[in-house]
Amino acid sequence: MVCMGVRQTTTRHRAKAPAALAVAALLLVPGVLAAAPPPQPPAQLTAAEVNAAVGKLDGIVRDGMERTGVPGVAVAVVYKDRVVYLKGFGVRHEGRSARIDPDTVFELASLSKPLASTVVAGAVGKGEGEGEGEGEGEGEGEGDEKIGWDDPVAAHLPGFALKDPWVTRNVTVADLFAHRSGLPDHSGDLLEDLGYDRDYILSHLRYEPLAPFRASYAYTNYGPTAAGQAVADAEGTTWEKLSEDTLYKPAGMDSTSSLFADYEAAKNRADLHVKAPDGTWRAQFVRDADAQSPAGGASSSARDMSRWLRLQLANGKLDGEQIIPAAQLERTHLPAIVSNPPQTPAGRTGFYGLGWNVSYDDLGRLRLSHSGAFALGANTNVTMLPAERLGIVVLTNGKPIGLPDAIAESFFDTAQHGKATADWLDLIGKVYAQQEQAEVSPTDYSTRPADAAAARPDAAYTGTYANSFYGPLTVASSGGELTMRLGPKPTTFRLTHYDGDTFSFRTVGENAVGLSGVTFNGDRAGKATRVTVEAFDETGLGTFTRE
Repeated sequence: MVCMGVRQTTTRHRAKAPAALAVAALLLVPGVLAAAPPPQPPAQLTAAEVNAAVGKLDGIVRDGMERTGVPGVAVAVVYKDRVVYLKGFGVRHEGRSARIDPDTVFELASLSKPLASTVVAGAVGKGEGEGEGEGEGEGEGEGDEKIGWDDPVAAHLPGFALKDPWVTRNVTVADLFAHRSGLPDHSGDLLEDLGYDRDYILSHLRYEPLAPFRASYAYTNYGPTAAGQAVADAEGTTWEKLSEDTLYKPAGMDSTSSLFADYEAAKNRADLHVKAPDGTWRAQFVRDADAQSPAGGASSSARDMSRWLRLQLANGKLDGEQIIPAAQLERTHLPAIVSNPPQTPAGRTGFYGLGWNVSYDDLGRLRLSHSGAFALGANTNVTMLPAERLGIVVLTNGKPIGLPDAIAESFFDTAQHGKATADWLDLIGKVYAQQEQAEVSPTDYSTRPADAAAARPDAAYTGTYANSFYGPLTVASSGGELTMRLGPKPTTFRLTHYDGDTFSFRTVGENAVGLSGVTFNGDRAGKATRVTVEAFDETGLGTFTRE
């Protein structure tokens, strides 16, 4: 376990300082103590235990698929630089015969983030010696890098700004990858749902309210996207080409891409699936995540991801070649911010590194993981125990219900204890369900109140309303029906009367939350002067003012 030092403040404790200094001095005498402890505890698992867990993976996967109905799964396991498990299960598209295999390409969703931090580790470590780690992992070595982890993003990304000018000048690549910039949770995602592109979204983050800089954690997609774009701009290329040249091509990840068009063009592709109300799975949606490519837009196969796992577990080396400098890769694995404070005195703290969830298990081993989740139909997970040189990646083509996380947890549990010690699918599935339910409006817009007030005439609501963040919103009336349009396409939503000046609409896209409210306010010459869209107002930016 990791021990946290206690600050000594009393006179009695301070009086012991000379003794402590003497011990510290003794530690400096050559030969008094053995070499410093290794960066990881000794391996706790035997090859036999790992092999036994691998032998049970088929059953773990098939049981999970049977319980959930998820159409397709691909799994890779790496142990001591060998791919010891590589299989596909199920179908690429429900109702069709094409099977999942190790080369089937899946959308990775947020599993793109640790891939992206690997790319950035390679870019900031250009010119470093093989495994030598000049600059002590700070990205400021003697190499040829044009940008470092600790460089301000605004210096390399034209037009980038946050609400606070001081934060704008100081927020770094590392800050944005660690989700400690102060941006609210999932900043910018709703703009993507409306069809805005990367440039628009990054240029409008300046309107978002900020929590304390480097003292608060909130998970975002467009923080890492801004950081990745800044690194690409500094290198004079696109993010997609930087990823290809820095990681995918050198590592032999031939089916991996950060462009949606490449996923879409893949013949051996797993389509996205969601669960219908009748319990069946349907390939209903397409998810183009190019706008947030560094954070969620990569696609890959289990075979390619096994090569990345080997690289991660071998300090950036693959097949004898140092693809990513070890020191820069190691920095991505270090805790950078507390992401999950302990809930009890004996609880364990969870951290976030640079594109990784970072934690320590009961045996003090570093545990690195990340999940990916597209509500439109993809769920993925990677989990590693570097001390054991053991890692697993699970890719699925079904909406997030916890299957890949449960497979990974059951595998490591089986390796450590001989069997799963909990029903991980049930436990993790409930977490996903709770998160999904928490995003739904507390108001049930499907049923109007019995004493609902009448709406004003349509003319009181029609017109165009301005908003600096979301852009203009236009309310129109046709055939006795009100609609609102917004976004660059634009996207049109039907408004259904609920009560008085409040209407409802059905949200769409990756962040859809069912029915949400639209409330008109004010009165000038018989017309509403403002409209607030509930689904867009979590950070107070959802009010539009009549032009």
